[in-house]
Amino acid sequence: MEPLVMVLLVAVLLLVFVTLATLVLVLRRTAGHAQGPPPLTDEQLAAVHDELELARREAGEILGKAESDAEEATRRSEAAERTRREAEEETRALKSEIKELRTDLERREGRLAEREQRLDEEARRQSERDRKLAETETELAGRRDELLQVERERQAILERVAGLTADQARSELVKEIENQAKREAALIIREIESDARKEGEKRATKIVTLAVQRMASEQTAESVVSVLHLPGDDMKGRIIGREGRNIRAFESTTGVNLIIDDTPEAVLLSCFDPVRRETARLTLEKLVLDGRIHPHRIEEVYDRSRQEVAELCARAGEDALVELGITDMHPELTLLLGQLRYRTSYGQNVLKHLIESAHIAGIMAAELRLNQTLLKRCALLHDIGKALTHEVEGSHALIGAEIARRYGEHEDVVHAIEAHHNEVEVRTVEAVLTQAADAISGGRPGARRESLEAYVKRLERLEEIAQSYDGVEKVFAMQAGREIRVMVKPDAIDDIQAQVIARDVAKQVEEELTYPGQIRITVVRESRATEFAR
Repeated sequence: MEPLVMVLLVAVLLLVFVTLATLVLVLRRTAGHAQGPPPLTDEQLAAVHDELELARREAGEILGKAESDAEEATRRSEAAERTRREAEEETRALKSEIKELRTDLERREGRLAEREQRLDEEARRQSERDRKLAETETELAGRRDELLQVERERQAILERVAGLTADQARSELVKEIENQAKREAALIIREIESDARKEGEKRATKIVTLAVQRMASEQTAESVVSVLHLPGDDMKGRIIGREGRNIRAFESTTGVNLIIDDTPEAVLLSCFDPVRRETARLTLEKLVLDGRIHPHRIEEVYDRSRQEVAELCARAGEDALVELGITDMHPELTLLLGQLRYRTSYGQNVLKHLIESAHIAGIMAAELRLNQTLLKRCALLHDIGKALTHEVEGSHALIGAEIARRYGEHEDVVHAIEAHHNEVEVRTVEAVLTQAADAISGGRPGARRESLEAYVKRLERLEEIAQSYDGVEKVFAMQAGREIRVMVKPDAIDDIQAQVIARDVAKQVEEELTYPGQIRITVVRESRATEFAR
């Protein structure tokens, strides 16, 4: 600040000097006029004015330079002040950091001192353990010598008592070892025999797994509904017809329920008979393509579709026979086989299941050196009764056996059909292998669609229905839910009441459950008398 003050003082002094000079000139001029000296000329006055103006400019320049110097000095002073403050802050930060570093160093030095102390203590303990270990080893060496001495004395005593030398005792020991080796050899032989039996079981299993490995077929979803896609939703109105006459005529002609709902560009055909449902689907498909839908046209197209489906069924049956190499089968059986093309059981196509079972049975027959053609025929026809289960009451096994007997099939084939669900006692090898082929085809993973949860729920519901009646003691669901054995208390239920319970359970099962085929309800009333002879 001092240079700025000095510059300002110089500037002020110059201004004062210029002002005084101007006043002096003015006073001299005034005094001159008063005394009467000659007045200044204009040139002199101009020169005086020029000098005054020059002095004034110089004073202004000096003043401006002084002001700029003063500003520059102010800026420098402020920068110096900022630098000083920054230096002071950095100094304080450095002091704080140095203090923290010193504190951390002191803390680490303390930890190192503690660690060194612990290491010294550990070293002392280790040396103490080493000393004790050396003492223990010395003591064990002494005891080992003592034990060796005792063992020699004991051996000498044993030799005196037994009257045998060490060599004689060694020979006796060898004999004992030989006997033990013989026993171990006998055990090994027994294990070898057991392994041989297991190997035989593996080879028997291989026969079955080989049959499964060679077969594979596509599965379709089990359903009683077929879907027909339409070219547009306006076709639904034409299918219904005026006041519903077309849909009524279609249902009465085909025997299939036609469901028209909010599903876009699609209608549903519902019928338990798969052949009838396929015939109705073909009929409706042709009517939609033709565009002319009225009752008379429906009857004409249905007749042609029924003939086409019958031809397709016959061709499917013949193809199955050709694939399996079976000849001399009655045409009606061939047609029934073809109809099973449109039948499914738990999501598995029945015709494909029969063909697959026949191949499996043929492979097992070849492995067992049996008649392959006979076994294929048994497996192919074992579910033939399913083609008529919607028309004839009874088990499909018994229905199929009756049909096969009617059309001249061999008695072994008839027996295999009626016994493949144990409804008739099995008497032949062919029947056993037919059961095995049926179980392999239906039981392999992915063959049938019914989930384990639904299957278990159905069995549980069957047992609950039978258990709900008074006098029932135990209930058993057998043959995958195809039969229920109801055990009743003999002192609470008589024979007539047992028949009533069987009929009531059957009626309730029909009303509450949905299932393929039929379910047998057997009520068992057993009386026992027990005495003891003493």
